[in-house]
Amino acid sequence: MIETLSLFRPLNQKLLSLLNILSKEDWNKKTVARNWTIKDVAAHLLDGNIRTISVYRDGLTLKPDIKMNGYDDLVTFLNHLNEEWVNAMKRVSTDFITDLLSETHQDYLICLEKLNPNAQSLFSVAWAGEEVSANWFHVAREYTEKWHHQQQIRDAVGQQGILTKELYKPVLDTFMRALPFKYKDIKTSSGACIELSIESEAGGKWWLERKNDHWILCNKKNLEPHVRISIPIDLSWRLFTKAVKYETVKDAISIEGDQNLAMPAVKMITVMA
Repeated sequence: MIETLSLFRPLNQKLLSLLNILSKEDWNKKTVARNWTIKDVAAHLLDGNIRTISVYRDGLTLKPDIKMNGYDDLVTFLNHLNEEWVNAMKRVSTDFITDLLSETHQDYLICLEKLNPNAQSLFSVAWAGEEVSANWFHVAREYTEKWHHQQQIRDAVGQQGILTKELYKPVLDTFMRALPFKYKDIKTSSGACIELSIESEAGGKWWLERKNDHWILCNKKNLEPHVRISIPIDLSWRLFTKAVKYETVKDAISIEGDQNLAMPAVKMITVMA
């Protein structure tokens, strides 16, 4: 289990402190989140708060308005919801968005804190290949959403502050839970091992091992890796959240060993996209 609940409050305080110093021009700056501006990303973060409160506190049921035949349909549905909200919030002031982010955060977090961490979540972590997820994983996924969208805002205005061991390492630990799923179609001999490193105090090392007919994520090296992958920390969040494509940044990534075996890891996406 990855503990993230204690990190929501300090992360949110950093967000509010940042938003309160942005100029009017800053709010209109483009981010790496597709065509979204900083205002759009902040509005999306608010949507996450309000949607969670509506579902968990008030019992709202969100029913898809399209036929769901798999992952791509789910992504289409979520993208539609997100765009609807962001477009509507264009008529709302940035000051009001900031106020609402502050006012809704406590109720949002209470909803998450009330969940039994080991009980089945209402929402599975689909990018990790799960059809059923425990609440702790859903909460950790929520934390990665809050973290990476704030990082998009910080990136757009050149403000660091959350690429720290305390705040970013749990994001990476959560992202890495997708590795076994991303490798599910890679057939190789039992005992194959992949080492993935994010070289920084805020990063770490993870190992994926092939045992019998499936892959297992490990927190220590049990076998000599067939391939070693090293990704710079500032590139890691961009890579895993689809802000950049591997093909455009591959010269910055070190791969030692079987190049083909490294591809699912360096092309791993850990957002619904």
